[in-house]
Amino acid sequence: MNAALKELLDLLDLEQIELDIFRGRSPEERIQRVFGGQVAAQALVAAGRTVPAGRQVHSLHAYFIRPGDPAVPIVYNVERVRDGRSFTTRRVVAIQHGKAIFTMSASFHIHEEGLHHQAAIMPAAAEPATLPTFQERMRPLLGEDPEWADWVNRPRPVDVRYVDSLTWEAQRDPRLISAEHNVWFRYDAELPDDPLLHVVLAAYASDYTLVDTVLLAHGLAWGVSDITGASLDHAMWFHAPLRVDDWVLYAQESPWSGNARGLARGQMFTPAGDLAVSVVQECMIRVG
Repeated sequence: MNAALKELLDLLDLEQIELDIFRGRSPEERIQRVFGGQVAAQALVAAGRTVPAGRQVHSLHAYFIRPGDPAVPIVYNVERVRDGRSFTTRRVVAIQHGKAIFTMSASFHIHEEGLHHQAAIMPAAAEPATLPTFQERMRPLLGEDPEWADWVNRPRPVDVRYVDSLTWEAQRDPRLISAEHNVWFRYDAELPDDPLLHVVLAAYASDYTLVDTVLLAHGLAWGVSDITGASLDHAMWFHAPLRVDDWVLYAQESPWSGNARGLARGQMFTPAGDLAVSVVQECMIRVG
């Protein structure tokens, strides 16, 4: 297990400071705001710790309200909205400096048998082992900026392999512009058989590349295009069990952008082709 993944797992082990109140921290990095996937993952951990055993999360709906400050802890207040015979609902508010920075509603469900169909087909994609790592893909694009090199080469908790173009490649070559964006991802260590941990880590990874899907449709890239962006809201539906210490294909598309916003959708498939998770996110994208 690399140091970055170990640190992430430590960040997800929230401190309980009172009944239904938890505290989380951020990595010690020189960044301007907390990564949205981290806040969503920590909020889901907080909600899950208040849910009866045997109930797994099946959906979450979240809003990013203010940028998170990585220098101070985040307090997660959990509201027990409902405990029914089959479903449990929780609402989580993440607070910093006395203000809400994030809210999430999550629903948990007992296992039940029922109708089943899957219309979504896993896209054809090169095997992840045949694809270069993110660092290998980025190094030819770096230039001479040492800060870029430090950002690219630092250890990451998630191994992401790009099936399609990176935004930085499309920014240089308009022929690579596309509204579709497929990546493989995996946490490169054997993880415990804890279903909540695997969906929490899927939630963390879900925010890695979704905004990039909107940028890729326009040939824009962070750091080289005159843009600012942020996640606005995020929704996930968990359909089937998945293990994130095995490869997951994250098929993404951006059907629309306008009014300084963009919409991105994603589907996570297991190696066997089972649709495990659906994701939708709206983001803010400002140009100039």
